[in-house]
Formats: sequence, C-alpha cells, structure tokens
Amino acid sequence: MEDPSLDRHFKGHRDAVTSLDFSPNTKQLASGSLDSCLMVWNFKPQTRAYRYVGHKDGILSVCFAPSGELVASGSRDKTVRLWVPGAKGESTVFTAHTASVRSVDFSSDSKYILTSSDDKTIKIWSLGRQKFQFSLNQHSNWVRCAKFSDDARLIVSASDDKTIKLWDRNSKECVHTFSEYSGYVNSVAFHPSSTFIAAGSTDSTVKIWDIRTNKLIQHYTSHTQAINSVSFHPCGNYLLTASNDSTLKVFDLLEGKIFYTLHGHQGSALAVAFSKGGDYFASAGADEQVMVWKTNFDQVSYQDLVDSRSQRLPNSAQNSNQIVNTYQRNSLGNGSNSNNNNNNNNNIIHARTSVGSASVSSSSSSSQRDQSPITIPLNESNLNDSDSSELDPTAAALISATNAPRHIYNQNRPKALKNLAFTNPSVSNGNSSNSSDKSIGTGSILKRLTNDSDSSKSSSQLSNISNTLEHIVQQLDILTQTVSVMEQRLTFTENKLKDISDSNGTNGTPSSIVKNGSSNKLSKMGSSMTSSIYKN
Repeated sequence: MEDPSLDRHFKGHRDAVTSLDFSPNTKQLASGSLDSCLMVWNFKPQTRAYRYVGHKDGILSVCFAPSGELVASGSRDKTVRLWVPGAKGESTVFTAHTASVRSVDFSSDSKYILTSSDDKTIKIWSLGRQKFQFSLNQHSNWVRCAKFSDDARLIVSASDDKTIKLWDRNSKECVHTFSEYSGYVNSVAFHPSSTFIAAGSTDSTVKIWDIRTNKLIQHYTSHTQAINSVSFHPCGNYLLTASNDSTLKVFDLLEGKIFYTLHGHQGSALAVAFSKGGDYFASAGADEQVMVWKTNFDQVSYQDLVDSRSQRLPNSAQNSNQIVNTYQRNSLGNGSNSNNNNNNNNNIIHARTSVGSASVSSSSSSSQRDQSPITIPLNESNLNDSDSSELDPTAAALISATNAPRHIYNQNRPKALKNLAFTNPSVSNGNSSNSSDKSIGTGSILKRLTNDSDSSKSSSQLSNISNTLEHIVQQLDILTQTVSVMEQRLTFTENKLKDISDSNGTNGTPSSIVKNGSSNKLSKMGSSMTSSIYKN
C-alpha cells in the first residue's frame, strides 16, 4: 500500500473552482468556476485544455454524462448548458430554474438530468424527449445538491433547511427526511451500492446513513470547518471530503477512521471527485487550482473491480418501491470509533505536498501546463419557438425542434447537439443567438491564460458575501410576495363589502354611507397591515 501522490495540477481559472467531474474513460476532467467558465482538461500529453465561455455568471456544478458525449453545467445565471466536450464547443442552453442552479447530475443511462436550485426545487428533465418531466418541492430553503442513485430510482437532496430528503422517483414522493443536522448540508452522495448516503455539512461533520433502516451508522467530526464536497470511491470502501479548513480527508469506511489527511490547497477546498475507475481523484478550491492525485491505496485494479460489480447489477424492472442492495459487500465499520478523534491520531497519515515543486512534477504534467488552454467561442444550437402548452406553465421547458432526433446519444453521431434545440418561453425574446458562430467574450479563439491569481482569502470572502446577499434578496422577495398577497386579500374583502353595501342600498339602506364608511375602514386597515408588515 502506498500513500496518495500529487500527479499533476492545472491552473487556468480566474476565480474559485467550485465543481469537478471525470469523464467516464478518465481521459478528461471538467471543472467549473465562479469565473463563469467551464474548462475541460485533457490528460494526454501535449494536448491543450478547452475553455468554454457561455454562462453569464459563476458556474456552481459540472457533470459528465455516463455516455461521455456531454458535459452539463449549472450556473448562478439560472441556466443549464449542455456541451459537447470537443474543440468546437457546441452547446445548448435552457433556463432551468428561477434562481441559481446549484447542482446537475445525469442518470446512469444518460437519458435524464437532475437539477437543484436556490428556488427550493429539484427538477428532472428528459433528454430523449427533450422536455421537463416533474419537480420535487418539499424543501423550505435552497437545495444545495441532488443526486440520482445508480439505478436512477431514488433521488437524494441536501438543503439549507438542514435536512436531507430521500425521494422515490416513480411515485415522486419523499420517502424519508434526515434532519439530525445543526448546519446547512452542502453535499450528499450515494454509496455505489445505493444503500448508503454520505453528507457533509457546515457543522463540520460527515454522516453516513443506511437508507434501508434510515439509521446513522457513521459520524465523523475530524474537519474543523464546513465541509463542501463528498465523494465515494467506486469500490465503496473509502470516502473523500473537502473542507473550508483547506484539507482533504480520506476515510476508511470499513475501519471507521481517518485514512489520510491531504494538504495542498491555499484557502478553502471546495470540490473533490474520484475517477470512474478509482485510480485517480481530483480536488479544487478557492486558490483557483485543480489538482489530480494518484490514489495508490492498494494494488488492486479498481477498473476490474468496478467492471465485476457492474455485471451483478439487478434488473431495472425490479419493484421500484424497494431499496435493493445492488451487490453484497462487507458491512461498513462501526462509526462510533470515529467520534473520538484522539484515539485515531496514530492511524492518520498526513500527506503534505508543495504544489508545483519538483517533488510532485512529472513530465506529463509539466508538458501539459506549458500548453495554453484553447478558449472555445460559444457555438450554440438554434432556439426555436415551439409550442410549450403541454408542459407545466410554471416550469421552463425543454422542447425539441421540428425535425430533432428522438435520441441524441448515438455512438455513430458524436456531434450530439448539432440538430438538437432547446426552447424556453421565458428566454425566446432574442437573448439567445441564432448564429452558430457567435462568440462570447473577446473575438480571438486562442487566448493565453495568465497564472496570476488574486488572494484566495479575498475570493472566499467575496463568495461568502455574494451568498449572503443572495439570501437577503431572496428573503426580500418573500416579503414582497407576502405584501402582495395581503393586498389581494384586502381588495377581495373590499369587493365583498361593496357587494353587501349595494345589496343593502337596494333594500333601502343608504349605500353611499355604507360604501364610504367601509372604504375608509379598509383604507386604514390596509395601511396599518402594510406598515406592520414592513416594520416586522
């Protein structure tokens, strides 16, 4: 067994890097940043990275489709973009939510996209039918993260309402709520078996739940600050976390203890992800850097292990109301030992690295850093004005073009988005270009990215301030809506009283007196209620 080692690191983003995901073949790594750019890093030596420009605000989540043909990105600009990860930068865009899109995730068959947002909703979109499917609406605050289970029959979501919710996709019902948190839940992930979930919270804890019994089975308090991201190793025995305390931690779930603590980022560590084979993992943070590590935990072939597991997956036609353990593994270790960190200090291996030093540089990584990333101009699919009346009018719809193909995932057609059009009634006012050659940003296709970065602390502070302001704006919106509802009720009451006064006037009652009196009273009542609302 060897310690994890830094294989390479990438610099190209100009703001904090918020999300990471490996391609299925581990030949590319996608990263999203608050600089509004998506970057796809190619691991092949002498190959430049791709920098995609299109979002109008920071990117909060990125995800490769299991087919490898698409990358999805969710942004603060309320949109989701689907990119073909090649040199042309083809993409299509749709407005998915009424607030920032916090997470995006593909189903295992690459046919559906799951999104979550600050508008408190979770939405499922069909790529095959190219339209909105349904939404889940029981959270009472921002939904930070939402993930499909491996068979896509379950959905787990984490929210600022300090809960985790487990949903049955077929019935669209919440089957359980985990509420034992004292802070916001930033990240959640399914175990590869789909029978456990892990979550990281602003209360600095990592908790693992058995969703068959809805019981907490492991609880770690090793981080000293908020946890931003969690990721299971494909074999299911290890959990990787990233925290505002600048560290990455690897937990051995069979032993129920910390396995490694890794130092490398300056400032908050914001995102982590294992490769699909498990032999690499990546991390990113407020220091604008992306690091790729070799796992080196043991000598087994992770890809062989994953392949052998995938052959034993159950038939998807099994009863969707049952939570099925897709393969039998050794039980996870008892988490009670993890609560006492002092007893585990002798088992913690601190792997400290100096980023960019000769000790972690390799010929492949250094040659990759010498290449300037290619900035891809926005090559956006045409948006048409197809009728969206069949969809929920409150949801942004994905609608196919007249001759758009039914299935866009075809190995014989790698340019999957060429004939695909997405339409949203709320954005079909000319804001989206009909020209496939439209370039966002500077006119030059090739740009040399500077390695100069601002202070990581200032980036983190700006991010925190921005999040706080967004929260304040949301609360003001709620207050405005409340006032609007009260005004509507007052108007309704006044109309009722008017009808009564007219009726009384017909029976000999002086209608003008009744009307004027009630109007004055309502006016005073409305002023009083409105002022009290604003005072509160």
